Amino acid sequence: MEELSRILTQAAGELIAPTTAAYVLAAIGLNLHFGYTGLLNMGQAGFMLLGAYGFAISTIAGSPLWLAVLVALVASILFALILGMPTLKLRGDYLAIVTIAAAEIIRMLGRSSGLAEWTGGQAGLRGNEFKDTFAALSPLPDGRTAIGPFEYLNNGSDSWWVRIVGWSLVALALLVVWLLTRSPWGRLLKGVREDEDAVRALGKNVYAVKMQALVLGGVLGSLGGIIYVLPRAVQPDGMARSMTFFVWTVLLLGGAATLFGPVLGAMLFWAVFMLLRAGMREGMAGTLAPDQVENIGGLVVGLALMLLVIFRPQGILGNKKELAFDAR
Repeated sequence: MEELSRILTQAAGELIAPTTAAYVLAAIGLNLHFGYTGLLNMGQAGFMLLGAYGFAISTIAGSPLWLAVLVALVASILFALILGMPTLKLRGDYLAIVTIAAAEIIRMLGRSSGLAEWTGGQAGLRGNEFKDTFAALSPLPDGRTAIGPFEYLNNGSDSWWVRIVGWSLVALALLVVWLLTRSPWGRLLKGVREDEDAVRALGKNVYAVKMQALVLGGVLGSLGGIIYVLPRAVQPDGMARSMTFFVWTVLLLGGAATLFGPVLGAMLFWAVFMLLRAGMREGMAGTLAPDQVENIGGLVVGLALMLLVIFRPQGILGNKKELAFDAR
């Protein structure tokens, strides 16, 4: 009974975990790309990895926190421009193909021995090398604080301070997206998603609108990457294709083209995923190795995503009339 209570508490803790907040930010960015504009970005992990590297490398080089965050955001903006300029004027799935390849290029560059002086190569960048400036801003006293069943350090890697900042950024991102999508620009995004020829016929610059959405969504992904690495190290192989796969699952689970879909999707996804992994580790101890548990967890997520796309593509909060999977 105590073991079951521990597993349930651990799973419930994922509802407010920094990792969940990071995925919410990345999914909000992907929602701008796909849900509101119809852009098939299959490389959101690339934006997250660039944000993580930009922040970590700048901090290690001696930059103050604000400058390190700015470097991470500028890197994501440049990445979006490089991706968008040759592809956003084309139809079909060209952006999806380019973003998959580009995210892999970023990962391979990160683990390359030629750039190991900056990126740490395959070993990545250790957390204690880039977290000091962030931790120094914490107004919380040292020690631990328990709120209900959740007890964490006030400061440190997996702390209340990281959670406060992560979920504050989520709230700010939701406010910005809520304001933007209810503005004329937001209605223009939906027009591009539904029929870009009609929007173009009205004299609007469809290419510029797509680029703006790609840049803004990439910036949110970059912020998600920063939050993601604050409780851990920067590991290029830990932010690979599976990360984009999980972000898509989060978005489709909660509901694309909805404001709170990414939040609900991330919370449900990580709570259930943690419950599944912890349950298999305990229930099948001695039968399955840890890497086998991870593989089975990934298989279950893949199956769940397939079923979502087939039977409820609009997700929990979405409206099926507002979402179509046809590629234009």
